[in-house]
Amino acid sequence: MDVNRLEKRNLLQVFNLITAKGCKSDGAYEYSGIRASHDFDGYTCWLTYKDLTITLLFHGPYDFDYKDKDTVDIFFRKISKLLSDQDNL
Repeated sequence: MDVNRLEKRNLLQVFNLITAKGCKSDGAYEYSGIRASHDFDGYTCWLTYKDLTITLLFHGPYDFDYKDKDTVDIFFRKISKLLSDQDNL
């Protein structure tokens, strides 16, 4: 899956939003059905939603792992809404 620079920035913004506003449980934050977690030093971050896992690495690479393409589409609509509504949260 190809993610352009703007979408990747959105992923990082959503990660920050979830860790700021979400509830922490079992080492991960959850907000609006999306989980955000990171390794011990923060260089690798994960966003998970249903069968989708996005791995974001510090120097820019990323990886998408999913079973259902519809989940990816729903996820991107969901994060777009979260980002547009973040000032009202």
